[in-house]
Amino acid sequence: MQRSQFNEYQIIHLDRYRIDHRYVYRTLKRVGDFVFSLGGLVALSPLLLVVALLIKLEDHGTVFYKQKRLGRGGKVFYMYKFRSMCMDADEKLAELKKYNEVEGAMFKLKHDPRVTRVGHFIRKTSIDELPQLGNVLMGHMSLVGPRPPLPNEVAQYSKYDKQRLYVTPGCTGLWQVSGRNEVGFKEMVALDLKYIQKSNLLYDLAIILKTIKIMIVPNGAY
Repeated sequence: MQRSQFNEYQIIHLDRYRIDHRYVYRTLKRVGDFVFSLGGLVALSPLLLVVALLIKLEDHGTVFYKQKRLGRGGKVFYMYKFRSMCMDADEKLAELKKYNEVEGAMFKLKHDPRVTRVGHFIRKTSIDELPQLGNVLMGHMSLVGPRPPLPNEVAQYSKYDKQRLYVTPGCTGLWQVSGRNEVGFKEMVALDLKYIQKSNLLYDLAIILKTIKIMIVPNGAY
């Protein structure tokens, strides 16, 4: 995606009242989230087991990684992923922040030395995100929505950026199917607000189908 697509003329100010009162859409979306996340966990259980074994065999560390994130309205929850980094990854973050390749309240490093061998593969294919189906089942997340941010990231948000928190965060979204790590923070916010403004069940389904395609033919994930 070209950065020139996002400029000052595309600023979006969302109607919070309208978003909060879309009861039919939110109810149907929650029913779909529950059904498909439960079905996904059952259907993908053999793959989940294999990935868990590979992670365990590589360095004998924990299989899952949980991290505090902020959901709709800034509500705190723990998001789960397959561990794709070394066990002391959080402790090493401070010394790597100077190499951050993304501007704004987000950290991304293409050749992050903390990523394990198994981690490279599951991140590239987005398999590391599959445990978040459990978060969806519990209602912390939706299948589609803005990515849930870290508390320290939200501390740097402007009032405009905080519009991302008007809806339940998702496992995938417009950002992930639009270049992902090749898209900067401002562009990510623009994509998230565009999604929130246009969101409907068919739009959600289109993003899910694009996500499945990207898992088969990976885009800019790392």
